[in-house]
Amino acid sequence: MNAPIGVIDSGVGGLTVVKEMLRYLPNESITYLGDTARCPYGPRSKEQVIQFTWQIVDQLEKMNIKMLVIACNTITAVALDGLQKRCKFPVVGVINAGAQAAIKATKTHDIAVIATQGTVKSGAYENALYSLYSSSNVTSLACPRLVPLVESGEYEGKFAQNLVAETLAPLKNTKFDTMILGCTHYPIIQGLIEEVVGDQVHVVSSAEETAKQVKEILRFQHIARTDKKPPEYLFYTTGSVPIFRSIASNWLPLKEINVKRIKL
Repeated sequence: MNAPIGVIDSGVGGLTVVKEMLRYLPNESITYLGDTARCPYGPRSKEQVIQFTWQIVDQLEKMNIKMLVIACNTITAVALDGLQKRCKFPVVGVINAGAQAAIKATKTHDIAVIATQGTVKSGAYENALYSLYSSSNVTSLACPRLVPLVESGEYEGKFAQNLVAETLAPLKNTKFDTMILGCTHYPIIQGLIEEVVGDQVHVVSSAEETAKQVKEILRFQHIARTDKKPPEYLFYTTGSVPIFRSIASNWLPLKEINVKRIKL
């Protein structure tokens, strides 16, 4: 089935998932839609996030996608079940994948989760981790300042270092050997996060595990792309095209980044 895989996010964070999909699924076409104009989603109400999500999915349905990857933890936390029930194609979220990555990495089962306010409030990571290992000791921290930092494109330098350090300060006296980057924006600043938490902590994201899950579903449902032509990569943003293209160019191993502005 040669239709593209749709990938959605509140902004540019889902590009971290796309990067792993390019590695694990080099023959698949991808259509990405990031709602950068209304990012961040984390502080928004559950009802508003669901409303925005359906506006995005409606657009991708018109583009005849064969599968949907929710490359956003906030959307996954509040809208995954509804999307899986209503969509006619497979829908994959990032939270279970992130939890699985952490359980594989941890030795003590003391796990920290940093995420948006919406994801932390939902308790989705705690539920996912407890379902995998009931004795997990989970500490969650909402980090509302990190998504705007990444979306601005100003995530390098002293200001960014200080902001990350200040944001993670509440975890200073907390015991954990593994940290989940519970927002797909955070791997873009993973180096800064690792500087703060130290070498002794495994910092994991859901991106790689999500890409592996997508590959398995494509194989199981016999919908992998068979076209011999090169795959197509299309990117849509509701906000600034230059900022999106700059971040995507820095993050993705693609020669050309085809970005268009879209209204929802």
